[in-house]
Amino acid sequence: MENIINNLVQFWEYTGFANCTYQHLLMICIGILFIVMAIVKEWEPLLLIPIGFGIIIGNIPIFPGLSVGVYEEGSVLNILYQGVQKGWYPPLIFLGIGAMTDFSALISNPKLLLIGAAAQLGIFGAYAIALAMGFEANAAGAIGIIGGADGPTAIFLSSRLAPELMGAIAVSAYSYMALVPVIQPPVMKLLTTKKERLIRMKPARAVSKTEKVVFPIVGLLMTAFIVPSGLPLLGMLFFGNLLKESGVTRRLAETARGPLIDVITILIGLTVGCSTQADKFLQIESVKIFVLGALSFIIATFGGVMFVKFINLFLKKGNKINPLIGNAGVSAVPDSARVSEIVGLQYDRTNHLLMHAMGPNVAGVIGSAVAAGILLGFLS
Repeated sequence: MENIINNLVQFWEYTGFANCTYQHLLMICIGILFIVMAIVKEWEPLLLIPIGFGIIIGNIPIFPGLSVGVYEEGSVLNILYQGVQKGWYPPLIFLGIGAMTDFSALISNPKLLLIGAAAQLGIFGAYAIALAMGFEANAAGAIGIIGGADGPTAIFLSSRLAPELMGAIAVSAYSYMALVPVIQPPVMKLLTTKKERLIRMKPARAVSKTEKVVFPIVGLLMTAFIVPSGLPLLGMLFFGNLLKESGVTRRLAETARGPLIDVITILIGLTVGCSTQADKFLQIESVKIFVLGALSFIIATFGGVMFVKFINLFLKKGNKINPLIGNAGVSAVPDSARVSEIVGLQYDRTNHLLMHAMGPNVAGVIGSAVAAGILLGFLS
């Protein structure tokens, strides 16, 4: 009888109930909130549902030594998490992004590339603020990349510069990507006049197949020679685009933008969520990172919109750019471009900005990878 009681006591000690703390329950509630936002609001469901469920998995109270947690060497979750820690999930995501991206809007109007560059002000602005708040340079650089609105880039850079903050940085980056329709419109409206919001842009010119094929090769050479440290992201982005545009590797392009990116999205979302264990995530640094993440998005939107207003000073009346597409310089593709369209239609139901906004939007993808390469170059 005594042995049975001892066995029951030992069994109880191994259960989640015996090891549960209020921090575990708080994180589980956060995971459920992510899932609710994804289903009810439809905010980035492909990201928030895996991350939210991963947060729940990662915060099931576990008896130490069971070797099932994401941080326990040799466990299944730990093996899957290696793709995040070692940084090989993000380049595969970029391969898929390249294979599904049409750079025509950017090729037809190259000056839109400058808007994507201007929006990276969010990255370097957040980096400067993080330094002022007392973060070390490496951590500040990893936090700043949140302003690029690019989750895979944030994971790639934080895995190199501040792996101890990766969970908070990744969750912050993906959370604010989902909140783009909430964060950006007030900033866009505050910075523009009604007259500016009504600007009609010229239709984009037709882009030839030759231009589309040459672009990824030239784009890689120009960017990688400037920031070789960004090669894993830039190389895979332009390679995926070449698979799409060459016309002779259709199967490879479809695999990259379909099954491959879907599998990696599931794994990266789930394991990032699992990494937010209560004892590691519920720190004052996490709160600071979320605050800086919001600031970086606001600064990025400010930089893109204000840059358009600036270059409009030098453009003739018929060639002016609607500053509402300035927000699309962040690399949240295609959500930030959709925000440009939605806000623009609020003032003129016939003025469609989506295709114009895709130019700076895809430029933002390149810009965030270049910015990551710059930060990696002088901080690593």
